[in-house]
Amino acid sequence: MHQATTLPAPQRTCSRADCATLFVSLELSRSTWVATALAAGSSKMSKHTLVGGDGRKLLDLLARLKSRAEQRIAAPVKVVTIHEVGLDGFWIHRLLEANGVESHVVDPASIAVPRRHRRAKTDAIDGETLLRH
Repeated sequence: MHQATTLPAPQRTCSRADCATLFVSLELSRSTWVATALAAGSSKMSKHTLVGGDGRKLLDLLARLKSRAEQRIAAPVKVVTIHEVGLDGFWIHRLLEANGVESHVVDPASIAVPRRHRRAKTDAIDGETLLRH
């Protein structure tokens, strides 16, 4: 008879209930990545541009943003990212998850947009839309 085994859950510095969250949307293109960040309790978003394809620089940026947020609120901060599936979507997802960042990959068609008006297509608008929804 086969006996089921359970693996221990990965250790995190904080749980959803006792941790503030830093939300980061990523707009990924071949040449440029734009990270739009929103800290819990803040209405101001910050934008950061990186050279496309540089996972190490992305992890460094997320670590700096997390550190600043933790210093500002004197409490642990969890980082959650969201980005559209695409050219780099899944390897970045695996990189982020392997480094303790909660990562969500979404289909671009699942992002609600106003249908009555013509919508401008820019990284800034997309990044903000991902964080608001």
